[in-house]
Amino acid sequence: MTSEPPPPARPGNTPARPGSTPVTAPASAAVTPAETPGYPAADRVEIRPESTDDHLGVHALHTRAFGDDGRVSRLVAELRGPRAGSAPLSFVAVLDGAVVGHVLLSRCRLDAPRRIVDVLSLSPLGVLPEHQGRGIGTRLVRHALAAAEEAGAPLVFLEGDPGWYRTRGFEPATPAGFRSPSLRIPEPAFQVARLSAHEPWMTGTFVYADAFWALDCVGLRDPEA
Repeated sequence: MTSEPPPPARPGNTPARPGSTPVTAPASAAVTPAETPGYPAADRVEIRPESTDDHLGVHALHTRAFGDDGRVSRLVAELRGPRAGSAPLSFVAVLDGAVVGHVLLSRCRLDAPRRIVDVLSLSPLGVLPEHQGRGIGTRLVRHALAAAEEAGAPLVFLEGDPGWYRTRGFEPATPAGFRSPSLRIPEPAFQVARLSAHEPWMTGTFVYADAFWALDCVGLRDPEA
């Protein structure tokens, strides 16, 4: 799910294209308007690993950015917690000492024909509303992908706006040989970044970490079903 720019209605809901039906990203995707050139604070935004001192700021950020009932913030807390198994890769964008953006990479799995493969999910990505459209989300995604590459991850998955993410290192996952973890994920929203550790046999079904399912942060729910 992503909150760059208009925050999705719930964890990860983002339009697949302007004016279309919202698409869910499990805390990682949203349409971004044209980035504001000459943003005076852009060169003062620092991207760094999240610390425990940032947790309150990150909680407040996602609550504002997504405008939800706190589900995204709870997802972040669960993915940091001991039940997640492996610690996530978590980064904040800081301006004048305040957290203005956050991105998290959590450990997930790919059910490949040869064996289970450890992969990552980019979710959530959030930027405070007053700082959206200024390139902070783009910087966070680039930083996260560089960190995933350095960590040796072969793949990074997300649900999100294809128009935004496909210019930031992601491609449609289904045509690339991957299966969605849920029928409730619109195909255009299911995307992947293939990194240098990826090998051709690494195809199959993407499987989210338990926290995404426990908090119902996968795909779209039909309220009229």
